[in-house]
Formats: sequence, C-alpha cells, structure tokens
Amino acid sequence: MSKQTAPLPKGFRGDMANGFNPQDAAHLESEDLAHVARRQRLLGPAYRLFYKSPVQISRAKGVFLYDRDGNEYLDAYNNVVSLGHSHPRVVAAISKQMETLCTHTRYMQEPLLDFAEALIGTFGGELGRNGCAMFTCTGSEANDLALRIARFHTGKTGVIVTSEAYHGNSGAVAAISPSLGKKSALDPYLRTVAAPDSYRVPAAEIGRRMAEDVVRQIADLQRHGGGLAAFIADSVFSSDGLYTEPTDVLAPVAEVVRKAGGLFIADEVQSGFGRTGTHLWGHARHRVDPDIVTMGKPMGNGYPVAGLVLRPELVSEFGASMRYFNTFGGNSVAIAAAQAVLDTIREEGLMQNAVKVGGQILDGLRDLQAKYEFVGDVRGAGLYFAVELVKDRESKTPDMDRALAAVNALREQRILISATGADAHILKIRPPLVFTPDHAARLLEGVDAALRAVHV
Repeated sequence: MSKQTAPLPKGFRGDMANGFNPQDAAHLESEDLAHVARRQRLLGPAYRLFYKSPVQISRAKGVFLYDRDGNEYLDAYNNVVSLGHSHPRVVAAISKQMETLCTHTRYMQEPLLDFAEALIGTFGGELGRNGCAMFTCTGSEANDLALRIARFHTGKTGVIVTSEAYHGNSGAVAAISPSLGKKSALDPYLRTVAAPDSYRVPAAEIGRRMAEDVVRQIADLQRHGGGLAAFIADSVFSSDGLYTEPTDVLAPVAEVVRKAGGLFIADEVQSGFGRTGTHLWGHARHRVDPDIVTMGKPMGNGYPVAGLVLRPELVSEFGASMRYFNTFGGNSVAIAAAQAVLDTIREEGLMQNAVKVGGQILDGLRDLQAKYEFVGDVRGAGLYFAVELVKDRESKTPDMDRALAAVNALREQRILISATGADAHILKIRPPLVFTPDHAARLLEGVDAALRAVHV
C-alpha cells in the first residue's frame, strides 16, 4: 500500500503531483512559510513549486545545488543545464562576449554564421546538406515559429501530436500541448494519437498502430476542412511517459504525414544535444529526416537561446512573404553560449559519457525492478530514464500516490527527480550529461532507499 499525502488543491493536475501543495504546509519552518506566502502574494498561483517540502537554493555548481545552509542536493532532473550548473566554459564564453558585444542579428557578425554552419552540419539528410537555421530565445518560440511556417507552407491548419504532448507555453503551442491540463484550451484543429506505449503494446505493433492512428486523424482533419499542416513529436515522448524503444516508430509516421501534404517536425528540446547518448539528435535514432527540427533548453546551458533548422525551400517561401525578426533570438551572447555548449559536448566526450554512465544507471534501475514488484517497467536511453510504478504488474494500473511518495522520499535524501505521464506515476530521471559513475551510484542508492520507503 502506498503512502498517502494531503489532497492537492482544486486546479492541480496529475502532471504537477510532484508539486508543493499549499494546503499541506504545516510541516514547513517559519522562514519557508513566510517565503511561500510572499511568493504567492507577489507571483500569484500560476507559479508552482516542486516537492512536498519545497527546495530553497542559493547557488549551484556541476551536478549539485546548495541551499542557504550549504546543504548539497544531487540534481538528477535538470535538462536546462545539461552540461551541469555554472559550467566554466559556458560562463567564460558568456562573460567574454557580454563585455565585448551583445546585439541582434541585423548586423553582420561572423560568429552567428559560424555557429549556424556548425549546427546545420550536425544533421543528416537534406537538413545537413542544405538546411537553414533560425534563432529564438526559447523552445516555445521555436515551436511557435515552426508551426507558423508549416501552416504557411501547406495552407492547412491541422496539427497532430501525441496524447500527453507538451510543446511550449505561447498561445499557439500551448493550444497543441494536451499535457497542460483539461482546462487549457486546445486548438480546434488539433488531433492526438496515442504515445508508443512499449510497456502495454507489443513492440512489433507500435509503429504500425501509430501510423494507422495518424492516418485516421488526417482523414478527420480533412473531413472537417482543416487539412494537415504538421505532425510534431518529441522523439522520446517525454511528457507521455518516456518511450525510448522501439526506434522504428517515427519513420512510418513521417511517410503518411508527407503523403497527406503535411510536414514532420521533430521537437528536440528534450531529446537533443546528446541526451540519448548514441545520437546528438533524438530523431536520428528513428532513422527519420524531419522537415523542421526545433531545439531549446539545453542549447545554452541556462542562457536563453533556442532555434530551428529547416529545409531551405520552407524558409525561402516564408521569408519571401514576410520578415522574421527576434530582438534577442540569436543575439551575440546567445550564440557564444550555444557555440560553447556544442563544442563542449564534442570535445569533452559527453555523448560517450551518457552511454557509459547511462548504462550503469539503467542496469541499476533494472536490478531495482527485479527487487520491487510495484516497479512495472524501466526505460531509458543515454542519460534519460523512466521508472513506471504500478499497483500490480498484471493490471499495470498506474500508482500515482506511490510515485509521489517516492519523488518526495528522494527529495528528503537531497536527490532531485520528478514525475511524468498522464497519471504522474512514472519517475522521471534526467541527470546532467556530466554525471560520473560516483554520481550514478549515489542516485541508485537513493532510488533504492526511496522505493524501500514506499514499499509498505
């Protein structure tokens, strides 16, 4: 039986089950209670804190966060600083560029072109040969721009995503992000398909089922007059529950999408920049060449820089009809940060590290799966993992209460992870790419202790 917690306040949803509940705050110290009250007064209720006991942080370095008292927290969740907090190479690049020049893309600057060339060169197929790059500040902006271009190119409005997808928080992309909750309005021309649930669907059937589901949704969009502009997916399906295998799922989908005149957009905010270890870009694991690739969070290791790479004819059509300008997108400092990140991933062998240390973690998690009967499935690629908790292995019924308890049990050990999936019953573990074997061992010891604590 899983440990119970105070009920979440009205308006909270499963995907924030690892969030702080203001109705269950009596256990906090007076200083933290005062901070929470001030925060709610100044920021309002839309800003939410993680964990039953929120974490106060004052500084960070590498894979660790530190609170006001100097207590150390192992960060096994933060994808924004994928190279670790305050990475010296990125900090130096930002600082040097900021004291030299910070301006927008309407002036000629060689570093902007150098980085665009280097970035495009990391892709295969048509994008690698002839692609163009465009820069934004956030992944949300990148997906928003990709959606604008897709609708302009096709003259259609329909978009297909997976059932718990998250693609950003601008008006347009929030409307194609079902994971934001039932009260978040969706685009009337949005259609969803089931995620490739490798825990419940035989691997040999997943690709066929998903392609057939996309075909049905395309027909529905055509019937209602919207037609298909784009299918967009995060290739590790992070918000749906993290499904890293099989890797023959997206190519059949891309085929039916293009047959219907739509574009295939790969959202690499979660799976890109070496996260999966074997490939710099998650879609490459599926052996599919997208029409547009979007990227965000880890691109600047904490500095707000994002963008997209797309087929040249798409940007030619779009650019001939309207201008695109983003004051801060692609600014001098952003490009310096992004170049430092890309160089560091390559020169420090961080993809190889993700394979090595990720393999250690995946093996350890599978050992824990054999130890605890409520661990239904363990999935992962590189340094990205899902541990699915269920009430029993026969029914595979999600156990959100136990997952919530496990996340908070880890927090009490000063190890930070989160939860994902429609029922928030899947432990989401996403360490920085600089994780070492020692960090992995500490993480696994902590997960073992947390699962033991909720094994009651």
